[in-house]
Amino acid sequence: MSNIILISILSMGGLGLLLGAGLAIASKQLAVETDPKVDAILEVLPGANCGACGYPGCSGAAKAIAEGRAPVNTCPVGGEAVAKKVAKIMGVDDIGASGDRKIARVLCQGGNNEAKTKAEYHGVKTCKAASMVNGGPKACPFGCLGFGDCTIVCPVDAIIMGDNGLPVIDEQKCIGCGLCAEACPKNVLALVSEKNEVWVSCRATMKPKETRQVCSKGCIACKQCEKVCPFDAVHVNNNVAVIDYEKCRSCMLCVEKCPTKSIVPAFSQRKKAVIIEEKCTGCTVCARNCPVKAITGEVKKVHTVNPELCIGCGICQEKCRMNAIEMVRDGEKEIKTNNKCATAK
Repeated sequence: MSNIILISILSMGGLGLLLGAGLAIASKQLAVETDPKVDAILEVLPGANCGACGYPGCSGAAKAIAEGRAPVNTCPVGGEAVAKKVAKIMGVDDIGASGDRKIARVLCQGGNNEAKTKAEYHGVKTCKAASMVNGGPKACPFGCLGFGDCTIVCPVDAIIMGDNGLPVIDEQKCIGCGLCAEACPKNVLALVSEKNEVWVSCRATMKPKETRQVCSKGCIACKQCEKVCPFDAVHVNNNVAVIDYEKCRSCMLCVEKCPTKSIVPAFSQRKKAVIIEEKCTGCTVCARNCPVKAITGEVKKVHTVNPELCIGCGICQEKCRMNAIEMVRDGEKEIKTNNKCATAK
């Protein structure tokens, strides 16, 4: 009996060694060679696998970059810092234009306190499911349903549902992957440029009377924003305001004029122009180009900005040949000026 057991053990051991050797040989013969650049690039990418770059995850992006099918600044999440590392791996100096950072923003203010409901919903607590039942419980057919599908799909926990039943986005965490926008059945989430400091937080294209009946924060197509904008950057289209960001200068006049506050700013206060004394030569270019006559001064003398009139459009800064003007907000770093102490980040 012992001989039989010994023979069995030896047979199994020999078979195991034979199969192991076969697998080792096969792994070498059938191995697929990978470009070391792909692994190196993959190492420096954030690893979010969000798809915001247009490729199937970070591995897909790394392969495309290594093969020259995608630029070194393909990853919008990593930004310029990652682009520089990828450029070093690829042996190039120019990282190209990194472009604007995209972030998600909520295009609806119809929360529990502002928007009316047309019915009670007792089904599956998801926006997708609720939207399939007569468009959802909200009286506004364009309004956020508030069940938080966007919070579930966000890979970086940048979205939470606020107490008022609307998504709250942490723009510092947001990586611009767009998954929340894809998950929203009402399209109240959209990827926009971080540079857009003013936006219309309403998509309701109903007649103004109908909008008033269902939401206190909806755009009522009054065109007050059109009238007050000095840059022709806002127009009412199909009963809702639309901002042309090629013209918009974030002066926030439309925000202040909007009666329903459906136009919202990224900051609670606009920037103000301040003049740096030691740089100003009194050329008067700034004063001549200011659309609201907020800058005054004599030729060859330091000019002065009236902060009460300044709308923060930045035209004076662009026109100043001496770089003597800064655009700042209260509470930012001090700048020596001839008006009150100003600050800038």
